[in-house]
Amino acid sequence: MFVFNITNPMTLVLLLVATVLLIFLGQEIKKSYVTLIPLIAYLILLVWHVTQMVTVSEEYRYLLTTISRCIAMDFIFVLITFFAYLWVDDIEAKATNKKSIDNSLDWFWRKV
Repeated sequence: MFVFNITNPMTLVLLLVATVLLIFLGQEIKKSYVTLIPLIAYLILLVWHVTQMVTVSEEYRYLLTTISRCIAMDFIFVLITFFAYLWVDDIEAKATNKKSIDNSLDWFWRKV
């Protein structure tokens, strides 16, 4: 059974660097769809890991702890990229004088 282990330190660092670079790129070119790429990727990883956990066979029970740690890291990355998407969407909306998708976090962005 193949498990994409994102709790491995090297994989974690590479994913973090790629995510930060995509967020920075989206912020620089003021396009929110660039930050949507890692968000969708982490959501797919989350679904993949949950499916693996639910359908794990008896011979691979020892992988449950690894998969559960991967699910926790997926949730953290989804949270980070979701807030980054909202942030870049707000930047894009201000640059193009359009209404943002969601203005409910305006109080938060003013403090950042």
